[in-house]
Formats: sequence, structure tokens, C-alpha cells
Amino acid sequence: MPAAFDYVIVGAGSAGCLLANRLSADPEASVLLLEAGGGDDWFWIRIPVGYLYTIANPRTDWCYQTEPDAHLAGRSIHYARGRVLGGCSSINAMIHMRGQKEDWDHWASLGNRGWSWDEVLPDFRKLEDYEGGAAEGYGAGGEVRVENPRVRWQIIDAWRAAAAECGIPAVSTFNRGDNFGCAYFQMTQRRGRRWSAVDAFLRPVRQRPNLEVVTGALVTRLRVKHRAVLGVEYGRAGGEPRFAEARRETILAAGAIGSPQILQLSGIGPGSLLQRHGIPVLHDLPGVGENLHDHLQIRMQFKVRNVRTLNGLANSPFGRLAMGLEYLFFRTGPLTMPPSQLGAFAKSDPSQPTPNIEWHVQPLSLDRFGDPLHPFPAITPSVCNLRPSSRGWVRIRSADPAAHPEIKLNYLASDEDRRVAVDGMRFTRRIMAAQALARYAPEEFRPGPAVQDDAALARAAGELGTTIFHPVGTCKMGNDPLAVVDDRLRVRGIARLRVIDASIMPRITSGNTNSPTYLIAEKGAGFIRSGAR
Repeated sequence: MPAAFDYVIVGAGSAGCLLANRLSADPEASVLLLEAGGGDDWFWIRIPVGYLYTIANPRTDWCYQTEPDAHLAGRSIHYARGRVLGGCSSINAMIHMRGQKEDWDHWASLGNRGWSWDEVLPDFRKLEDYEGGAAEGYGAGGEVRVENPRVRWQIIDAWRAAAAECGIPAVSTFNRGDNFGCAYFQMTQRRGRRWSAVDAFLRPVRQRPNLEVVTGALVTRLRVKHRAVLGVEYGRAGGEPRFAEARRETILAAGAIGSPQILQLSGIGPGSLLQRHGIPVLHDLPGVGENLHDHLQIRMQFKVRNVRTLNGLANSPFGRLAMGLEYLFFRTGPLTMPPSQLGAFAKSDPSQPTPNIEWHVQPLSLDRFGDPLHPFPAITPSVCNLRPSSRGWVRIRSADPAAHPEIKLNYLASDEDRRVAVDGMRFTRRIMAAQALARYAPEEFRPGPAVQDDAALARAAGELGTTIFHPVGTCKMGNDPLAVVDDRLRVRGIARLRVIDASIMPRITSGNTNSPTYLIAEKGAGFIRSGAR
């Protein structure tokens, strides 16, 4: 394997796979793609419901833990990040969500050229391959397969009708700019199988002679000289340290946790943090690792009657057999489900300029992810704040590249975030009390009807709240003092280095973040190829 390449990409997740595809399309450019995890040849990755086995499994997940948060009842929570070819696209919820027009226009309003909704929409359409063709505003013929759900639930349809009673109209699809409404989620699947970044972007070009893919490669640091990156130092299990020279550029696509960690280990980041861990400060860049934020979902649960939910099917030997056979022969049914099937967007209060809360509705309930489903029929309408104001950080704990960094979210730290959480919970109760659900006699199980005043609801939000695994913002794009990259995704003050992944988001998009990450990578690849200033 040659020691020098034109481009070295760190991280073979959603962004890295797309970047490898685009940059290796030039036969004159050599590309090295490094992935710390292993291959994606495990069958549970292909089966959509396999996220139950890939998340919290060190074979496919970094298995991070967050720091305890005061407003989360002092809890730390499991923080899944993909550690496998395809990254999070190999273990995620498969929900295709562009975000809202206001999200992208906000980025542009901060001075980021080329990032408004009208400017990114053509790239979204270029990437998409909607099963209905170029309809309802989607694209067709791209690499990202987008399909409609392959299973429906009576209780979910009733919830959608109840939401309509409460002013949230039924819509056919999201992703049109203003997501106000309620619809079944569309998924990145192909004929009932997960469609990851490997399927979309890497596997079709894996045999290109100018593309090298190395798995099990843990990057230890960037090699920097005179504030220019020369390449990447990395190690493999049981092997000697290696160096890959990047003649043109090094690209970090290791995600909102991995990219800032690598920068900090390389001496690029907050000077005081680096000095504390004995790392020479090559470039004091205060924003590296700061601005971490995420979508926190409040998982309210309701027992129901006279209707089928996944709890009953999963707890029955015959139900499990029936689900397995349906998937085997037809690629339909519950085994094709993402974790949440139905979504709804609305304003938590009329003063909000656009929908600022989202529900992920599941025909199931359990104590926490990875636990058995409850022995009674129930649903979980989780509500989240799409634009949280609380901010946290990712900071190395030591100079050891194998040590997990400190991940602090500060969930619900702001008065505004606690207010939105309470308003979202009250809105959920209004929907559950609507006439369309009356025949199923919903009974609030968590937090329970005794929890009524604002203070008690805010406490309950912290007790029930958990991540939807959407960390962003730790290498934010912009022009302010905490900005790490410019609007062409170049690291400020360091030559021949870009960060191209969800960490560059100045503010999180509305909804699941995988499709916006593809968009970021598509834009980034275009910047590199064109040499755009």
C-alpha cells in the first residue's frame, strides 16, 4: 500500500463514504479512507430492526457514555456512534429528513455562503432516489434510496387522527421546507433492507484502483508542520504505527465526537485543555469540541386496549415467528420498522416562528433501550425540542487516542429548553385525550397522571428524557470566535485540512441528521473538487 495519497479521509461513516465516492471519481486522484471499526458484513446491519442488536454492541458501536446531567436527574446515558463501515448509517433509525427551510436559512444568515434552503435543495434532490420517482418534491436516480413504510398500525393511524383533532394536519410527506403536520416517516431502505452509506456510496466504487479502504485503523493524530497538515498517523491492532501522507488535503469525517477529539489530540483546540493533558498547542482554536447539542426526546408512555401493538407480538412465540416469516418471504412487516414509524411537527406555543417540536411515535413501550418490551399493549409518543438552546462539549480526558472523551450535553440546562419540554408534554396529553383515541382507552403510564404542575413535569422530562443520537456542532461553521471551519469547511488557521461531517452544523437541523450529513458531504466534495474560494 503506498504511503502517500492525494486525499486522506478519516472516518468511513455517512460523510466519509460519500466523500470517498466523489473524490475517487477522478482517476488521477488517489484516496485513502480510514475507518476505526470493522466491516459491515454482519447480517443484523441489513435487517432494519437489527438496530436492537447493533446499538450498544462494541462490534458496531463506540459505546460512549455521557457525563451526568443535573437536569437529567443526574443520569449519564449511552451515546451510540457507529464504529463500523457506514458509521451511524449502519445502525441508525433510517429516517430520511432534510430539516426545515428555516434551519438552512439560519445557517446562511450567519454569513455562510451557499447554505440556504434554496441552495441546498438541488443537492438533496440529486442525492435522492425516491421509490415514487421524482414526485412530491423528491429526486430520483440518486444514490440515497428513500422508501415508504412497509407496515402500518391501527393505533398509529388513530394517533395521527388524534393529532389532526388537535390542529396538526395529516400530510403525505415531510421534507418540503415547513414540516408542520403528521405523516409516516420515509426511510433509507431498499425493498425492506437498510440502505447505508456503504450501499449507497462505497460498495459501488470499492474496486476503483485509486481508492484504498482500511478498517481497524485508529487515528492517533494529524501530523502538522508550519500550520499545514501533512497527513495522518494511525495504528492497527497488533501492528506498528503508520503514517499516510496527504499530498492535497486531509479530511476529518469522524463525526461530532470523533472529529474534535482528533483535532484536540493533534494540538488543535482550546489551549488550556491541551496544556492540561500535556499536548503541545499548535493552534489555539477555542471552539473545537464546544457547541455540542442534540435532540432530547421525552418518552411518555401510554397503555392502550383493544388494539395490537408490538409489545404483544414481540412477547409471543407465535408473534415472533409470524413477523420473521413475513419478513423472510415478503420483506414487509414489523422487522422492516425503524425505531419510530410516525412523525409530527408543530409549534410548542404560537410565538414560535416555525415548528419547534417533533414527535416520534412508536407502537411499543419499554423501560429503556435494550430492555424487553412491556407485557401490556402500549405506545410511546416521544416529543423533542428541535432547536435546543442548551450547549455542551466534547473534551479529551487524556493524550491517549483510545480513551473516550468527556461528552457533556447539559441537557435541559436552559429555562427555555425546560419550558419547551413541559409544553411538549402537555401537548402530548392533549393528543392522547382526543376522541380518535378514546376507543383504545389510553392510560398514561409514564410519567403518570399525578404529575401535573410545571416543576413536576420538568423533573419528569429529565427522568424520561434520552437522546435520539443526533450530536452536532462541535466544529461549527461560521465567522464567530467559536467557529472552527469556514463556509468551505476549511479549518481556520490550518492549511490542507477540512472537517466535513455533522460537527460543522452551527445549529442542529429539524429532525434526524443523517440526510443533512450526506448533504454536507456532497457540498464539501464539491468545494474540494472545484477549489472554490
